Amino acid sequence: MKISIVTISFNQEKYLRQCIDSILSQTECDFEYIVVDPGSTDGSRALIESYGEKIIRVFEPDQGPADGLNRGFSRASGQIYGFINSDDYLQPNALRHVSKYFKARGRRNFVTGQGYTEHANGVLTRIRPKPLTVQNMLHRSAVLFQQGTFFPASAYKEVGGFNVSNSTCWDYELFLRFLLRGLKHEVIPQDLAAFRLHEGSISGSGRLTELYLQDLDKLFVQVYGRERSVIDRLFTQFLRVKRELACRLRSH
Repeated sequence: MKISIVTISFNQEKYLRQCIDSILSQTECDFEYIVVDPGSTDGSRALIESYGEKIIRVFEPDQGPADGLNRGFSRASGQIYGFINSDDYLQPNALRHVSKYFKARGRRNFVTGQGYTEHANGVLTRIRPKPLTVQNMLHRSAVLFQQGTFFPASAYKEVGGFNVSNSTCWDYELFLRFLLRGLKHEVIPQDLAAFRLHEGSISGSGRLTELYLQDLDKLFVQVYGRERSVIDRLFTQFLRVKRELACRLRSH
């Protein structure tokens, strides 16, 4: 069972080598690695090319991250897909754990592992995801760990890939559409990836927070056919507080 990994990268030379090496060093599994670069000017392309045939290169303009991922997966030949941002990285043996999971569980599930957030000062904090549901995703109480999430190629193709008009939470929308199509999300205890939080990242800078919340509201309308009511917003706050309390209890 082959796993296809896609990385989209634009002017991320500072972090890119660690990302690439973390994937190419995976063992005891069949995988291919695709890197999409729409036009970096910082030396990233030379770095990517230095790996030769170990990487499938996609050097062409795109309409943003979601489109770049779709272009990458259009070259994929694996049965299982995953995508790792150029400033994040996989943990050792991650793909072996993923392969083992799908061989045992079949292909009507998608899966997330455990992992870490690496802060700008180098400190690592634990990421402990919980299974995604339509309810917790639409009410903003889900813990999304995209870097540690893997899914069947057939599911990706069934929903039509990433929505290129979604400029902030294309991964969130993809996973929600999996759930709406009847896939089950499971969490496994193995460490699969690390998410790097820094000032240059979308999450670290917070520059798209308002637009991100607007996109989540659009997903709510698409699924429920109505705007969020006062009761919906109160319920969302309740679920978020409940999630935060659970996270604090687990950390002690």
